[in-house]
Amino acid sequence: MALSVGSVVTLFSWCIYKVLSIPEETEHLHGFEQETPDTKD
Repeated sequence: MALSVGSVVTLFSWCIYKVLSIPEETEHLHGFEQETPDTKD
């Protein structure tokens, strides 16, 4: 159980570190298109 809790805490800490340490990371994220193909004219 200690291994499981330790791995979850490590993953959570790494995620928080990534979010706080790289402020321009949102510029590099790729998401879905806002317009769907059936609405384009």
